[in-house]
Amino acid sequence: MTPAVVICDDSNLARKQMARVLPDHWQAGIHFAAHGAEALEILKSKAIDLLFLDLNMPVLDGYQVLAALQEQAANVKVIVVSGDVQPEAYERVMQMGAADFIKKPVDADKIRSLLDTVAVDHKTSPKQESVIQRVALSDLEVNAELRDVFQEITNVAMGQAGDLLARLLNVFVKLPIPNVNLIEVSELHMALASVEDESTTSAVCQGFIGGGVSGEALLILTDSSFKDIARLMNYHGKLTHQVELELLMDIANILIGSVLKGVAGQLDMTFSQGHPVVLGQHAAVSELIKANSGRWRKTLAIEISYGIENYNISCDLLLLFTEDSLKTLKHKVEFLLEE
Repeated sequence: MTPAVVICDDSNLARKQMARVLPDHWQAGIHFAAHGAEALEILKSKAIDLLFLDLNMPVLDGYQVLAALQEQAANVKVIVVSGDVQPEAYERVMQMGAADFIKKPVDADKIRSLLDTVAVDHKTSPKQESVIQRVALSDLEVNAELRDVFQEITNVAMGQAGDLLARLLNVFVKLPIPNVNLIEVSELHMALASVEDESTTSAVCQGFIGGGVSGEALLILTDSSFKDIARLMNYHGKLTHQVELELLMDIANILIGSVLKGVAGQLDMTFSQGHPVVLGQHAAVSELIKANSGRWRKTLAIEISYGIENYNISCDLLLLFTEDSLKTLKHKVEFLLEE
């Protein structure tokens, strides 16, 4: 009997990667859902044996799906597959009834081993042929398919950075869905939608380069965040201009370094990082961008907006890849999809 499986993830790439590592004879029983609400609708209409569930999704996220399944006492085994690898994320989903937790990017051997613990037959070998089509785009085009790939790569790297921050500060980091856009410098402020217009901010920029790819990482922290950051880092003195600068640099080093490492690792690259540069302190976002507009022209911008649960801390991390980097990035992605 073919098991009925739902793969729920807002990334088309992630859904196809998961389907590819499942046994060949399972393929006819696989259903796809782009968010939690779609998954719940499928579960209402069909008898499903196994649900592979992402955590960070629009409409309904993985936590909300698990809560709904608990309330309904649904008879389906749930395996969480997520880039959010914080210890508390693992503990939360297991307490909410998940059968197991797998980190992204998925490990085919781990999946096959895990299937031994669920009550389904999987004796035939996994499907070897890729179900993912090659990305064929001009060098200056970023369509929905390529945007999805970059979003999923960022999602994994973002989770690694969040895990590091969570362990260092003993907190739960709220991870967003990354935004990916090819934009003109005049539109750069639109990528900072999560920063309130009336907020003043401080920002650090750090260049990176490696293997034909270069860009800058821009971390923007709202000034209202400094008080809670100081408390988390056990600093109880007066928040002077210099102290805030040191706190800003500490957060930037953690998030920029770990995100770039995560992205480079998935693309089989290594990035060298330049010295961080303070763009400004206590200024409006628009002023920071205007004052530094010469640094960026057209750019592939990836935005990550971090928050920390129960703390008034908000920061945006932007990875700004140069226009010349797009060709190399697309070749790397095509190679990744062929594996």
